[in-house]
Amino acid sequence: MPSDQIPVLILFGPTASGKTDVLSDLLSGGNQAEIISADSMQVYKGMDIGTAKPSLKEREAVPHHLIDIYDPCEQFNAGDFVRLADEACLQIASRGRLPVVSGGTGFYLKNFILGLGDAPPSDTEIRRQLKLELKEKGSSILMEELAACDPISAARIHINDEYRILRALEVYRSCGKPLSSFKEFKNKEKNNTEHVDNGLKRGTYNFIIIGLSRPREELYKRINHRCEQMFQQGLADEVRSLYDAGYTPDDPGLRAIGYREFFIERTDSEDAGSDDRCSGRRGNWQLSQDTEGVKALVAQNSRRYAKRQITFFKGIPDVNWVECGSGEDTTEKIKKIMSNIRH
Repeated sequence: MPSDQIPVLILFGPTASGKTDVLSDLLSGGNQAEIISADSMQVYKGMDIGTAKPSLKEREAVPHHLIDIYDPCEQFNAGDFVRLADEACLQIASRGRLPVVSGGTGFYLKNFILGLGDAPPSDTEIRRQLKLELKEKGSSILMEELAACDPISAARIHINDEYRILRALEVYRSCGKPLSSFKEFKNKEKNNTEHVDNGLKRGTYNFIIIGLSRPREELYKRINHRCEQMFQQGLADEVRSLYDAGYTPDDPGLRAIGYREFFIERTDSEDAGSDDRCSGRRGNWQLSQDTEGVKALVAQNSRRYAKRQITFFKGIPDVNWVECGSGEDTTEKIKKIMSNIRH
């Protein structure tokens, strides 16, 4: 590879595909690499069991980055990830080690590999206001507003796709320009994978991209087993601690699978309290007492999420897919791919 490029190993796969075990095996026996977490929820403090964070022992064996850096009430997005991952890659390379970016948040990975789009970053206050309007007025009213200010986006977005309706209106309200005017949107129209490189130049890196896959039935069994383990490890107590600290699904962290399922929204204001640390709306929520029901829902939502991950990963270019077998076989396959690419 060119001498001025930084080699970066990217390893991803759906939830419960075995990324942590593969990395542990692959990087054992030396201090030649450091891991950058590409998990949108492992950034949050206090959310350990439900996000399957690597253990302290694993983090001592191999340094990890972008773990436990935000409170659950703080917003973390793809722009934050790319910026911090770029910084970490440069620092790791300066120490003569290999940056390894690993996780399952496909949107973060794709933006890191291709570069960020040029649309404005998320505006928390505008998004909050739009969510209130959605709840009060309904999606049809917001769609009418979008059709007036950005008819091209409105024509592409289904009326039930609330996330994209809110995003398009958020962009227009934040900068006065329709989402459809940005290069990122136009590339999607043309099915073009080009992104705008508005951060560290992507050419700085030489990516080795590895995707882990498993047969669907096997993956779902692993997800169910992991869910069972999380509850045995004390997931319910972890959620209770977060709730007692004032965190609820009104905060970004607690919207994650494995946390949101524990919460039931109140239908009245009885016993409604407040907490000035975060959203101040803790009293709108209460914890479910149906542990088995919550467990089943977490497993179901995790399986559905894995299915969405697999679909999204197909849009990441230049992936070397490895079907997981035994740990040793998987590791040897990855080492062979790395050797072929780097030499």
